[in-house]
Amino acid sequence: MPQLLVIAHAPLASALRQVAEHTFPDCAPTLTVLDVMPGQCPEDVEAAARALMAQSGAASSPWLVLTDVFGATPCNGAQRLAGEQVQVIAGVSVPMLWRTLCYASQKSLTELARRAVQGAAAGVVATPPLPPEE
Repeated sequence: MPQLLVIAHAPLASALRQVAEHTFPDCAPTLTVLDVMPGQCPEDVEAAARALMAQSGAASSPWLVLTDVFGATPCNGAQRLAGEQVQVIAGVSVPMLWRTLCYASQKSLTELARRAVQGAAAGVVATPPLPPEE
């Protein structure tokens, strides 16, 4: 079963964990987060992420890493982790995270990454105005 790691500008990663635990209260063993502080460089992010992955007890498992902004420090650090057992997706959102958690125990790393992107895309909706309440 793939493990999930969210790497984002502080305090977004921790906030996303709280949102995840609101809907998926048993997600804690699967979800690890790393808040990137101002002034951290990609090398520091990579080292901190590797340490968290090792501490999880699932370092040899496949990992799906979700980051906030492509080209920013969290993503640049995450890209250093990418390989056969680690996939990175930028643009993390609540719909992406929820879709990922929904399928984490059932899908391969490749399929889970595909579902995560689908969840993000499906979560972007231009909503019409609500009628006035009477």
